[in-house]
This record gives sequence, structure tokens and C-alpha cells, in this order.
Amino acid sequence: MTSPPTRPAIRAEGLTKRFGKKQALNGVDLEAAPGTVLGVLGPNGAGKTTTVRVLSTLLRPDGGRAWMAGHDVLAAPEAVRRDLGLSGQYAAVDEKLSGRENLYLVARLYGFGRHAARRRAGQLLSDFDLEDAADLPSKTYSGGMRRRLDLAGALVARPPVVVLDEPTTGLDPRGRADTWQAVRSLVAEGTTVLLTTQYLEEADQLADAIVVIESGTVVARGSAAQLKARVGGERLSLTVAEPRHRSTATEILATLGDHLPDLDQRTGRLTVATDHGAQSLEYALSCLRLAGIAVQDVGLAPPTLDDVFLSLTGRPIAPDAAAPPRGVAAVGGGGR
Repeated sequence: MTSPPTRPAIRAEGLTKRFGKKQALNGVDLEAAPGTVLGVLGPNGAGKTTTVRVLSTLLRPDGGRAWMAGHDVLAAPEAVRRDLGLSGQYAAVDEKLSGRENLYLVARLYGFGRHAARRRAGQLLSDFDLEDAADLPSKTYSGGMRRRLDLAGALVARPPVVVLDEPTTGLDPRGRADTWQAVRSLVAEGTTVLLTTQYLEEADQLADAIVVIESGTVVARGSAAQLKARVGGERLSLTVAEPRHRSTATEILATLGDHLPDLDQRTGRLTVATDHGAQSLEYALSCLRLAGIAVQDVGLAPPTLDDVFLSLTGRPIAPDAAAPPRGVAAVGGGGR
């Protein structure tokens, strides 16, 4: 007997939202299976946070429908909030309270009794490696520790779905690595995660499926491997020793296929897509040698999500860890 299909943990159909003259969302569709990570990728202003706010019942869409953990976000917002953990772009913790007190407070707000709230707070402090600082004011925490505390708050009620809106913006490499590990642990336990990010490596590392949003519209979707396959081939990149030889080197690389070379004006590095890998590399080096052009360094690599984004939008994605945009409040974990 065939088992019934699994219902998506997250689903949106044709979401639209306008702020004055700005069309923030223009028919966004997305879907995530239970126990997976759906990465929503896009630059500042693409519509990622607006999508999160709609899915988490903080903002009513102008059109379309959405379901979170099986609940209609418009018809059953309270049920969505009960089954959803939310951690916004900026850690929403009470700086005057200790880490333990922050988590205890969230647990009590969720209806935990005093003893159960203390026990749950202690468990999360252990899970997120915050025990040594548990009773210190959270204002003394590093950025990575505050992010982990905020994420722990989003998990107090053990929600089946967790939304992380650019969770590593502004974190140092250690803080980012700690957050990645926390996300992997969540998924290993069966939690579904919606992850919005500007960091291409983050999406590559964590997401089972990726949706690329540009100007409020989904421009691509698939796994990281599928999206990379769309742009095809490998990337041959090199730097010539003399800047005056760049134009000739560009002409040589242009003969490798149908793609025009790209010049990084800051580094002087030339990059071109090729479908013939090592053969193209050998040919290019041979031509450069015959032209008397010395090569400083050279490399051959598979396409990255940066290449995908560039091919889809005509520009690279550019993370910006500045303050949140005006009129958009930071939202803390667990719907706090």
C-alpha cells in the first residue's frame, strides 16, 4: 500500500505585498519538506524579510496564501505562532537579564510552569554551549553568544518549524560557524528551517533547496548543485603579471567558448566560464605563452552560487551588515 504524500512544512503560493509605490513581493512561491533547510537567497531589498514577516504572521499579505507547519497563516495565525520559532536579523535579548533569565522568561510566556521553565532554560544553555555565561548579563555576551541565546529562545517550545532571518549577519567567522552547527543540529532532530541569507557560502553549506529572490520575484529554485548546473562549466581564472597585457589576455580567454571573460577591476583577475576544463586551461596558457604574457597565478574551479546569482541578475550579491532598514523592526526568537 502506497503511503500518502508528506505535507510540506512550509508552503507559500503567489504572495504579494506592496508598501506605497514599492512592490515588495510579486507572486512569491516556495515550499519546504519536513526536516529540511530551505534557503531564501537575495540581496538587501529583495523581499526576504517581507516574506519572513508574512510567513510568521507579523505582516498580512495583499494577495496569495501560505501555510506554516500545516496551518494557514491567515486563517489560523495563533496556531502558526504556537508551532513556529523565529529568530530575526538582530538578536532580540534583554541585555539586563542573564542568559538563564532570558530563556526562563520566554518559557514562562509560552505557559511553562516555574520548574519546567527552569529545566528547559538549563537544557538550552547546555545545548548551545552557554552554561559558563548562563548567569552573566547578556550585555556582556559576544555577538556569537547573543545569536546562540536568541536561537535558543526560538526553540524553547520545541517548534516543528524555525525561521532564521539572516542569522549570521555581522558575526565573526567563529560565531557564524557556531550558528551553522546549531542549524545542523536542529535539522538532525527533524526540525524544518527557513533560512534567509545574503551569504552564498551559508546557503551552499546548509540548504537542501534554495529559492533566489530578486525584486520581490523568485528568479530560480533548486538545490545548490542544480542551480550551479544552470550556469554550466567550470571557471577558469587568472591574473597576468603586467596590467598592460589584460586586454590581450581577455581576447585570448574569449576564444575558449561562448562566454565573455569578466574582469575584477579591484584585483585585475580575469574569469571565464568553460565547458572543457583542463583542456581549456592548457590551451589558454599556451596562447598566453606564445603572446609573451606572463601569468601571475591561475586556477580552475566549479561554478559557485555567486556565479549563479551573477548569471541570474547581472550583478554579484553584496552582503551588507549595516543597521536594519527604517520601518522594519528587529524580531526576536520564538515570536517574542
